[in-house]
Amino acid sequence: MTDTADFSDTRYNQLAEQLADAIRRGTLAPGSRLPSVRRSAQTWSVSINTVVAAYRRLEDRGFIEARPQSGFYVRAALPALTHQPHEQPQTPAAEPADEVLDLIDKVFASQIDPTYTNLSLACPQSNDFYPTGKLGRIMSSLLRRQPNLIGQYALPPGSPALRQQIARRALTLGMILEPADITITHGCMEALQLALRVTTKPGDSVGLETPTYFYLLPMLASLGLKAVEIPTDPQTGLSLDVLEMLLTEKRLNAVIAMPTAQNPLGFTMPLAAKKRLARLMNDHHVPLIEDGLYAEIQFGATLSPAVKSFDRDGWILFCTSFTKTLAPDFRIGWVEGGRFADKLHKLKAVSSMAESALLSQTLTVFLESGGYDHHLRALRKRYAAQVEQARALIARHFPQGTRATQPAGGFVIWVDFPPGVDCVTLFHQLLKDKICMTPGQLYSPSGRYSNGLRLSCCYVFDTRYISAMIRIGERACEMCGLPPGLAETQEQAEESRTS
Repeated sequence: MTDTADFSDTRYNQLAEQLADAIRRGTLAPGSRLPSVRRSAQTWSVSINTVVAAYRRLEDRGFIEARPQSGFYVRAALPALTHQPHEQPQTPAAEPADEVLDLIDKVFASQIDPTYTNLSLACPQSNDFYPTGKLGRIMSSLLRRQPNLIGQYALPPGSPALRQQIARRALTLGMILEPADITITHGCMEALQLALRVTTKPGDSVGLETPTYFYLLPMLASLGLKAVEIPTDPQTGLSLDVLEMLLTEKRLNAVIAMPTAQNPLGFTMPLAAKKRLARLMNDHHVPLIEDGLYAEIQFGATLSPAVKSFDRDGWILFCTSFTKTLAPDFRIGWVEGGRFADKLHKLKAVSSMAESALLSQTLTVFLESGGYDHHLRALRKRYAAQVEQARALIARHFPQGTRATQPAGGFVIWVDFPPGVDCVTLFHQLLKDKICMTPGQLYSPSGRYSNGLRLSCCYVFDTRYISAMIRIGERACEMCGLPPGLAETQEQAEESRTS
């Protein structure tokens, strides 16, 4: 993954990024000592203060650590998940377990309570993450010039101008879309629900990644649909071999997947896998509902294309919204329905009818201005940096043996604790501390992943957030009896003895 986490082009940020890249590539190995501050200043032709600032930045991000009277050393890397957590074969089709649905209700109740420190809700809670000022000015200008907007409906399939802008933007993810095939929805959740309703009927079986986005589970239950969990690797995504077997055996009526910057694991499927996924769905005539909610928050230098871009015969429906990147309260999402586009238009009309003409036009003007691209560039850098910072906090304060994902985009991290940590119990303990996190069992219809959890990095990393992360680590350490931090490598132990 290409990290673009520096916020400016200042010299110390450039130096910190060069050293971080050397650490990632293994040029500077875990446990190795960095050159002294004075020597680095001479090597890089910068001031001593610049080197100190660069080293401190790397320390904050968890790449290096200072040892008294010894210098700076490369930290042992936080162990990454290299295979599916507690990998198991696919499960028989079944409705989500009642205990999982009940737990989701409890998490939601604490998420909306402002007295809790929330590390679970995957929605930025500060205006720092959104261009609120620009959107407000556009809206005010529109109301002055077109006051009649507030008395209009943006009838299905939605604002033609907005659908045109969406089709234009879709090119950045490799999709060539017709505006006429796009339906504007009330957020991504409605897009997903409409997509399920036009492709399935009660009693049908839907393939899901496991772990998957947990609000899909009550959605499936409300529609009378059964879930089939498909093993999902935290680096490469959905097991296509298992998927092909299920499709061949005609055990699936539809599939929901998030192939790019997946929630909760953060992976992006390799390009070859995306092409194979598209081919499988088209060959077997089974719809794939592609959730692209985080697809524009990829950290790489180039964006990985959507699976939809390889759709041959219209069996892939692409769903997303602007809620995570631009304006949550606008609740503007969209779905491109492929061969189901006409059915989606009609179902939207009898489902929730129109969206706001004013909000649709405000978003259209912002997209036309090019402001969205500028905003996204800054947002990707910020989330990449905050993911690094959160991983550093996990490495320092969570029990030894903890593993965590290295997301390729988005702002969520999946954590896998060592044996002895039950995350449902941990969830209830943390509620007493007024801290909300989401235990891993929420992300599986059958309630797997008892020692996993998802953390969101879309908050201001202030004292409150950092203290909550530390408290999670303390509670987990108490539960499993292990000390916090990474175990020393052999090289670090030897260095400590000789320093």
